[in-house]
Amino acid sequence: MALVILPGLNNLIDDISEEKKLPPQVVEAALREALLKGYEKYRRTFYIGIKDDPFEEEYFSNFDVGLDLDEEGYRILASKIIVEEVESEDHQISLAEVQQVADDAQIGDTVVLDVTPEKEDFGRMAASTTKQVLAQKLRDHQRKMIQEEFADLEDPVLTARVIRFERQSVIMAVSSGIGRPEVEAELPKRDQLPNDNYRANATFKVFLKEVSEISRKGPQLFVSRANAGLVVYLFENEVPEIQEASVKIVAVSREANPPSRAVGPRTKVAVDSTEKEVDPVGACIGARGARIQQVVNELRGEKIDVIKWSPDPIQYILNSLSPAKVDLVRLVDPEGQHAHVLVPPDQLSLAIGREGQNVRLAARLTGWKIDVKNSHEYDQESEDAIVAELISQREEEENLQKEAEKRLEAEQAARAEEDARLRELYPLPEDDEDFVDTIDEDNVSQEERTR
Repeated sequence: MALVILPGLNNLIDDISEEKKLPPQVVEAALREALLKGYEKYRRTFYIGIKDDPFEEEYFSNFDVGLDLDEEGYRILASKIIVEEVESEDHQISLAEVQQVADDAQIGDTVVLDVTPEKEDFGRMAASTTKQVLAQKLRDHQRKMIQEEFADLEDPVLTARVIRFERQSVIMAVSSGIGRPEVEAELPKRDQLPNDNYRANATFKVFLKEVSEISRKGPQLFVSRANAGLVVYLFENEVPEIQEASVKIVAVSREANPPSRAVGPRTKVAVDSTEKEVDPVGACIGARGARIQQVVNELRGEKIDVIKWSPDPIQYILNSLSPAKVDLVRLVDPEGQHAHVLVPPDQLSLAIGREGQNVRLAARLTGWKIDVKNSHEYDQESEDAIVAELISQREEEENLQKEAEKRLEAEQAARAEEDARLRELYPLPEDDEDFVDTIDEDNVSQEERTR
């Protein structure tokens, strides 16, 4: 058969390579796979409406496609084993036929033959299949490339450029490093900041939230401007003491998308120092607030509280409610991590924050349930009685949970015991030692036959 000419083949490969940001050899491999699938479809069309498809799943495994980039064309090639008597013309060829062109051919040798159909015989269905498979293979290669490139990035924060909008999401172009091609990433509505202006070509720092392994038409990368990891990254880049490990970020609590428009984005950061002479809060704020201002500017004016972490939960809770002044912190239920915080009346709204934001962030930062109380109206006796009732309810729930777990363990043990008893009465074939020996002998025999 003659070479099937594909005019402009080299330009096609180069154009796809540039458009899809894939190496030319990857595009060539995808094209070979697509043409082979097209050939399979061409062969199967002969049986449409006549009888069931006679080809098994691996029937065409000995076929391949040879691209000739110099002549800009392709051939369908079949590897066939030389036999005395042919049973499958697609997989075998007779010794007599081969010896007409090669006298030294022997039974068991493999020859590669050109089985390319004429271009006009290839058919519309086969051509359509080739296009579909090529598009799918290119998407698969793109997805794999993106997964490999971004899945193990040491730095999860990227510089992203706005390229378009889809529904409520912003589609951005990101790159894994200098000289690497840009790929698309999706910034969903829930991960956007309310103060950001996502105009075309605007650039932002984004946190790489997810590399999707699921096949989808849109971007595989999901990025976030609301993730707490972005705050950590910005501080690490602005504070040399964090880079040098003399200051460390212990916890971050962030509310980038408050439940109400009346409340702005806010973050609390707990920091500590590994050296006594270093002030962790002062290091993060910087001279005249220069360092923290850089972080605030990148987050478009988000309010950030930097507080000192403490191993003492009372002091840690007191610090977390900054800038409010606290009279007393009572750990009313240490085991359940429940605290009452007493503040003067003029500090009550500041401690709670607008719509409860300040105390909510403090609770997330510390891991404690925090109830802010007016110190002038606080009745310790009645409050302790309420807490005692809550503790009793919690302990009762914990006991019920433990009892349920014990019942489940007992039921599982009983089932296992019953299974063992039934197996003794009615043994399965694999329980018999002779059966195991037989299986082993069969495996050995199979291995010997394979050799």
